[in-house]
Amino acid sequence: MRRRDLLPALASAAAAFPFAARAQAKPKPVIGFLGNGSPGTSAAFLAAFHGGLRAAGYVDGTNVTIEYRWAEGDYARLAALAVDLVGRKVDVIQASATPGIAAAKGATATIPIVFFGGDDLVAAGLVDNLARPSGNLTGIGIFGRELNVKRLELLSELVPQAAVIALLVNPNQSTSDFTMRDMEDAARMNGRRLPILQAGSASEIDAAFASLVQLGAGALVVASDPFFNSRREQIVALAARHAIPAIYEWREFADAGGLISYGPSFTRTWYQVGVYVGRVLAGSRIADLPIQRPTAFELVINLKAAKVLDLPVPRTLLARADDVIE
Repeated sequence: MRRRDLLPALASAAAAFPFAARAQAKPKPVIGFLGNGSPGTSAAFLAAFHGGLRAAGYVDGTNVTIEYRWAEGDYARLAALAVDLVGRKVDVIQASATPGIAAAKGATATIPIVFFGGDDLVAAGLVDNLARPSGNLTGIGIFGRELNVKRLELLSELVPQAAVIALLVNPNQSTSDFTMRDMEDAARMNGRRLPILQAGSASEIDAAFASLVQLGAGALVVASDPFFNSRREQIVALAARHAIPAIYEWREFADAGGLISYGPSFTRTWYQVGVYVGRVLAGSRIADLPIQRPTAFELVINLKAAKVLDLPVPRTLLARADDVIE
């Protein structure tokens, strides 16, 4: 080739090189985030989730992309949302609580799923082994049914005069039947009557609280449920309006003005979920990521709320509290 022909050819090849390099560059991995609630009430735990991802080396928009799908409290939408994420060919799915976990598992048997929460996952057939899962699921289990019983005990100690303690459950939660059975057994052992209120929408929550007076309830246990967490401002406000001592799952309820909460740290647990998602993206096998459960639990008491209710808090309970809001 003559020199005058070679120079244009080299220039053309050099100009094309960046495009060829970009075409061969590995695309950013994609996380499919299957949310039970809505983005507006999820800012705190999303921040913790992103913190865990960063600790594992991933930053949204930089070296990973997150596709969000929100059920807005309607668990019936989860299956279709999970299928949509699978159709987008995401690299890993994050799912929460038994409804979300079941929806993700029903949509794929191959894409890794990292979950938050869930009850009786082995009995439900979603995982086969907590220490070394052989399927495509791992994550951080909360085991909320066991904690609901503990909350009933704490509330009985805080409000010993309450012969009737109501239970608020979401009938759309697949484990609600088991929760009701466990709580009825625990109430019977504590010598309490336990009327059960069911609410799966904002209007049903209003109706449930309106019935507390007729039931003669002296206290209320709000069962573990992602939908209730997304409606915590409404629930705390209703408890105050009806002057009903209530116990909740997360400290965020107490921070919002609720009387008492008992459970693992919401933000710390979501941080761990973010770390696990990052480890999956980095190449860790599901079988090498044992399903974890929180080992530390927070008892938070809001003395402001207790004062409004004219409710004395036993010194023994205050001494065990991890945090007291004054």
